[in-house]
Amino acid sequence: MDFFQLRNGEMFAEDVSLARIAEEVGTPVYVYSRATLERHARVFREALEPLGRVHLAFAVKSNPNLAVLRVMRREGYGADVVSGGEMARALASGMPAEDIVFSGVGKNAREMRQGLDAGIGQFNLESEEEGVELAAIAAAQGQRARCALRVNPDIDAGTHEKISTGKADNKFGVPIDQAVAIYARLAALPGLEMRGLAMHIGSQLSDLAPLEAAFTRMGELIAELRANGHTVTHADLGGGLGVPYKAGEVFPSPAEYGAMIARVAKDWDVTFMFEPGRVIAGNAGVLLTRVVRVKRNANRTPFVIVDAAMNDLARPALYGSWHDFEAVKPRGIRMTGNIVGPICETGDTFATDRETDALEPGDLAVFRTAGAYGATMASSYNSRGFVAEVMVDGDRFAVVADRILPEEIYAAERVPEWLD
Repeated sequence: MDFFQLRNGEMFAEDVSLARIAEEVGTPVYVYSRATLERHARVFREALEPLGRVHLAFAVKSNPNLAVLRVMRREGYGADVVSGGEMARALASGMPAEDIVFSGVGKNAREMRQGLDAGIGQFNLESEEEGVELAAIAAAQGQRARCALRVNPDIDAGTHEKISTGKADNKFGVPIDQAVAIYARLAALPGLEMRGLAMHIGSQLSDLAPLEAAFTRMGELIAELRANGHTVTHADLGGGLGVPYKAGEVFPSPAEYGAMIARVAKDWDVTFMFEPGRVIAGNAGVLLTRVVRVKRNANRTPFVIVDAAMNDLARPALYGSWHDFEAVKPRGIRMTGNIVGPICETGDTFATDRETDALEPGDLAVFRTAGAYGATMASSYNSRGFVAEVMVDGDRFAVVADRILPEEIYAAERVPEWLD
């Protein structure tokens, strides 16, 4: 459930008209609903309560806006980060350092020191080489880094190939058949406190079967590690639970997800760690846009040209992803159109032959389910600048990220004097 709904023929975010936001902030603009974020965070947390010891870390990469992170912190979530920049954002939002998990295959020495200096709760090691480097840095500082070893179970998540992370040919984690030996070697290093395993097989999963297969393998590995005398107190099960992008789609609920884990992992005796992102933020945001013009060609589907573009919302161009597209003030008339942006790329296409509300120049519309992997993936391609972000709270709203204009971006560039 989300809080973007029609009232008397006009779409509202909670109790704020989207037309009002467009008038006061301009378009394109991302609009987030605090009530939706809070509801999804609570539903996910409540679904996992039967597991006992649970640590929740919001996947910052899905939406790193400081206001969003503050909402998540208030809901008791920590942060799953994959860069030093994301770590800094999590700390700036007020999240306790001990609730931060640092994932990602490319942590460099500076970022490792940054995490150690902050006192973060856990590093998820993606390779033995990474563990050896972290151990040396930690030991040199007189510290021991708390770590989990990320394991690659070689399981196809059944999702888009660019967001699948658990197959043997993916760059993430260590092969599961080498995990026991690697864990033993890392546990012997003085700078590391090996305390568990981590696993994440992909994003936008529509079926629990691949997750159940992966978690079953993790359980077997935990038992083998303990039989060899190793300590395993934490199991990071990652994120990946999908959300409906198209009206009518049905995905496993957090309750079904929690019940599956309770069955598979009933004897693990660990602190369960989770890294939800899209399932919390996806449907908590929309991208509000205005129609620039409708280009009609004889005997062809018309092009509905909007002021949002692939630099603002990259998912359709990158993955061929679907986002429901709806008028803010529907007239009750339907049309079929190609929804496109103004960027000089054929790939700047949001939808082809899409049945939608009839639209005319100046009309407002929204791309739904844009609260995750939206603004965070934006660029300034075609020198368009960066889109603004707004958060709604009941009958009020605030700009939570300013629009960055093209001239502000090129103001940071320098022309050397020898080109004068």
